Amino acid sequence: MACGRRLPDAGRVHHSDRGCQYASAEYRDALDDIDIVCSMSRKGTGWDNAVSERFFSTIKQERISRHEWVSRAVASLAITEHIECFNHTRRRHSSLGFNAPAEHERIYASRPTAAAA
Repeated sequence: MACGRRLPDAGRVHHSDRGCQYASAEYRDALDDIDIVCSMSRKGTGWDNAVSERFFSTIKQERISRHEWVSRAVASLAITEHIECFNHTRRRHSSLGFNAPAEHERIYASRPTAAAA
């Protein structure tokens, strides 16, 4: 979904933990097919992926654990809505200068590039 929406440039980095889904040959091949570089945390080092770990912890506490889901499809829709409509556009993150991710991205994208400077 991210690649379909964002059309990332070749050479972008996808960083993850060492989960089996990310370490699988199929997943790594999919990244290779779209010229995305695979990066993984060091074994047993949660600090390498602290922002992602915090994101998943928060979404579990705020969205997943507080509900009895009637189906996986309903849960998936609610989680997607939480990420897209709240977390990405309204939640302020200390790691992003207390901006929401969408605002941080707009600020970042509006900066002059090194080549243009």
